[in-house]
Amino acid sequence: MKPKHTILLFYKYTPIDNPEQLRNEQRLLCERLGLKGRIITAPEGINVTVEGTTENIEKYLKVFLSDPRFSDTHIKRSSGTGSAFPKLSVKARKEIVTLGKSLNEVKSKGKVIKPEELKEWFQTKKVGEDFYIVDLRNDYEFRVGRFKGSMIPENMQNFRDVPHVLNQLEPMKDKPMITVCTGDVRCEKA
Repeated sequence: MKPKHTILLFYKYTPIDNPEQLRNEQRLLCERLGLKGRIITAPEGINVTVEGTTENIEKYLKVFLSDPRFSDTHIKRSSGTGSAFPKLSVKARKEIVTLGKSLNEVKSKGKVIKPEELKEWFQTKKVGEDFYIVDLRNDYEFRVGRFKGSMIPENMQNFRDVPHVLNQLEPMKDKPMITVCTGDVRCEKA
């Protein structure tokens, strides 16, 4: 049986020429469909977490995914209650995740590896020698739980501190580095 309500969680890094126009379009679409949650648009893309009836979520996705900029977006869904968010917030900002540098300015990109490959690395290589695991979550998240052998840069309290701690990662630049985040949106940007 389909859940009555669905929560969507997704992001897409792609150049957006007019984030304000996209913000306005998203607001109108969500208001028409009765969706609540948070949407951020920026020149570097879009970040969305919304909830609505399953029927209206499907209508939203039909419109959203018909836009060529977003047609290949990886969408995460979960069952909702209808009360996950108190209101709708749709904002245009400089970045979809605050770091002080737009992803559109970045010239190179990291490689995404599959969980099976990471498992193989743990079985055949040494963390801290053959590869590094750098945790980019907030410091309290790191204290709660982490991968064995992972590290968090000194004086890093939250993701916005990444530009200030990059020099600590310089000695590791010649080895593979796995980044850990609570959501892909931060790791992809980092």
